[in-house]
Amino acid sequence: MLQGHVVCSASAWVRRTPGFVFILAATFLFLGSLSQPSEAQTYKVIHTFTAKGSDGATPFGGPVLDRLGNLYGSTYTGGLYGAGSVYELSPHATGWKYTSLYSFTGEADGDAPAFGTLARHNGALYGTTEGGGYFGVAFKVGPCNKTCPEKVRHSFGQGTDGQEPVGGVVFDDAGNFYGTTLLGGAYGNGTVYEITPAGVESVIYSFTGGNDAVNPAAGVTLDAKGNLYGTTSFGGTNGVGAVYELSPSASGWTETILYNFQGLDDGQNPVGGVILDKVGNIYGGTFDGGVNGGGTVYELSPSGGGWTFSTLYSFVGGYGGPYNKLALDTKGNLYGATEGEGAKGYGLVFKLTPANGSWEFTDLYDFPDGNKGGQPYGSVAVDKQGNIFGTTNLGGKDNQGVIFEITP
Repeated sequence: MLQGHVVCSASAWVRRTPGFVFILAATFLFLGSLSQPSEAQTYKVIHTFTAKGSDGATPFGGPVLDRLGNLYGSTYTGGLYGAGSVYELSPHATGWKYTSLYSFTGEADGDAPAFGTLARHNGALYGTTEGGGYFGVAFKVGPCNKTCPEKVRHSFGQGTDGQEPVGGVVFDDAGNFYGTTLLGGAYGNGTVYEITPAGVESVIYSFTGGNDAVNPAAGVTLDAKGNLYGTTSFGGTNGVGAVYELSPSASGWTETILYNFQGLDDGQNPVGGVILDKVGNIYGGTFDGGVNGGGTVYELSPSGGGWTFSTLYSFVGGYGGPYNKLALDTKGNLYGATEGEGAKGYGLVFKLTPANGSWEFTDLYDFPDGNKGGQPYGSVAVDKQGNIFGTTNLGGKDNQGVIFEITP
């Protein structure tokens, strides 16, 4: 695993124990916005990580749901070798059953799955690790039959193919998958890559520096036309991050910067990537900035051949805003978690509801740390019944993090 940290502009990625957690330095301001108090939700811890045996620890990535209601995710540390794990959590009449599917050894198979949610494809789970291999790997776990074999789909850091893929992957209909690397590439500022079903990796874009977006921590999101969308926490014309699009053509991929953050009321340092709704609107969050300095939730809407930017909500400030992708339900409500914020400063889970041309913010749960968890870095998953699932990096009996459920 790489030691040290990457310094970009006035902010820095800093190493924190346990795990490589991205902390963004910022100046905090203050704002108010339309909000509602916490709804009558039921919060429950459905698994507490212990780092004992094959159990994982410090889950920075959120879980993904299948059609049967099973949860799948990864942990940054823990497992049999302390290098992280892939797990399944299945609902049962008496509770939830936790199964450790694979423990990384920290060697050629990978080390430390970071912030990306796993992708499910043809009965297997795909993801990335920050370390292991040369400078991180893209991996496949399963399909499982008594055992869950792991296969490295690509080991990064050989030439200009990129280094430290921390953001996870996404599949197209042909079985190709796409992701980003934080570093490396032709200019050392990170890449967007494609890996074919045969395991052939190619860099489809290397971030150039200058006014270009740089150092993508988040993975990419794919639309129905095959375009890729993502964010970088730094770079852009103001150095505080950008939203970009990559469009395929017969001659290759073309990058377009859709929005350069200014570090003002719009927010700055969009760490977590973006999601799209059915009509092509883009939603994401920023870790810092906004009128209050605590980060924002924003929307980019296609308009007249360009894009219109709107700040939907600014967090109170003093801690840290959304660190990962948001979630969208069938009614158009947005959900997410913040690493800080909340009544105790250990993070919160929120909902944004469209209402009369505006958005109504609801605080669903404030983390107190302790046995109930704290610091949710990952994205949340929402099922058809409106139940919300996620992870925290801290808390639980052994302070190794938890998996939680919030029911309406």
